[in-house]
Amino acid sequence: MATATMTTRLPLPPFTSESAIQKVRLAEDGWNTRDPGKVALAYAIDSHWRNRSEFVNGRDEITTFLSRKWARELDYRLIKELWAFNDRGALRLRMARRFESLVSLLWQ
Repeated sequence: MATATMTTRLPLPPFTSESAIQKVRLAEDGWNTRDPGKVALAYAIDSHWRNRSEFVNGRDEITTFLSRKWARELDYRLIKELWAFNDRGALRLRMARRFESLVSLLWQ
């Protein structure tokens, strides 16, 4: 079994409204570096993703997936906004690309 060093990323729960906004902004900034290795580190080693009909398992596959994705989507930018703040939280995501409309997604 592989071992890994966990890195603490501040701010940590429980969140205030301000620290929740900070956490969302840090996640947005990290994603928009378009550095697949850096982004993959934000997820658990044994993460499982699904993108349409594709299943991605673990950081190595996440890195490969994001490299391929961002090679095609040159004008891609993720916008994360804290849409509501309560004990469950809600996050509004918009994926923006040039010449395409914005897509909004509510995640809870």
